[in-house]
Amino acid sequence: MDNQSDREDLEQEIVFQLWRSYERFTGKSKFSTWMYRVALNTAITYFKKEKRRVDKNVINDKIEIKADEPDETKDSQLAHFYKAVQELNKVEKAVILLFIEGQSHKEIGENLGLSEGNARVKLNRTKKKIQQIIKDQGYEF
Repeated sequence: MDNQSDREDLEQEIVFQLWRSYERFTGKSKFSTWMYRVALNTAITYFKKEKRRVDKNVINDKIEIKADEPDETKDSQLAHFYKAVQELNKVEKAVILLFIEGQSHKEIGENLGLSEGNARVKLNRTKKKIQQIIKDQGYEF
């Protein structure tokens, strides 16, 4: 999400949907997998409903946030990264966000209904696509 209030709204909606659907959790998968699926589906639905406009004029480059950089630089890099992510399709967004969450290729595949190999390929292609978006927009550090 672009701003803090939108992130908080989405977070609240995800928590509500988790609470609402908990009784339907059957235990056929890990709890964390079920939770990610509910959160992901909620986020996709939220985006569909909101139909936010994407600012196509944002510029990006590789997002390498270093600990010794000032907070403004980190914030700027993150803002540019998330703007680039908005240009991805739903599956690409899901793949990259699950990767950022630290999930393995296998877990990403399970969450999205893909094979581990397919998840690996989609992740690599998505990373390249983000890099190309960043390059096309001309953002440099």
